[in-house]
Amino acid sequence: MDFQDCTKFATENPVCFVATADGDQPRVRALALWFANENGFYFTMLSPKRFYEQLKTNPKVEVCFYNNPSDLMQASQMRVTGKVEPVDDQELQERAAGEGVVLDQLTGNSLGDLWEVVRIHSGEAFFWTLADTLKEPELERIKF
Repeated sequence: MDFQDCTKFATENPVCFVATADGDQPRVRALALWFANENGFYFTMLSPKRFYEQLKTNPKVEVCFYNNPSDLMQASQMRVTGKVEPVDDQELQERAAGEGVVLDQLTGNSLGDLWEVVRIHSGEAFFWTLADTLKEPELERIKF
């Protein structure tokens, strides 16, 4: 397996769970992957949220992508460990704000300037299935 397998799995299963730290308290929430490519896993978020503040304080995260099959025997997940970094790219910022218009409508506010783009550029990923229940230490780690 290689990093392309990781970006493919994440793209096919974009709803993931992200674990952060808030002091000594872990926090987990569902998040949608924006996109993934050879440069990492990209996410968008709003800067006033606690989630964004947690990432600024401690950028270390673990993300779990899960394929959510109807047959549990087909279940597979990919865990990605790394650090989130801000992406300073005006074109991506504008694209994120444009795609976030639905939230503008839901909140009744223009959120354009509040959108942040972050990515996990380097780290480690591995895949897991039920057959791997007692094999986690032996599973191949994909460095990126």
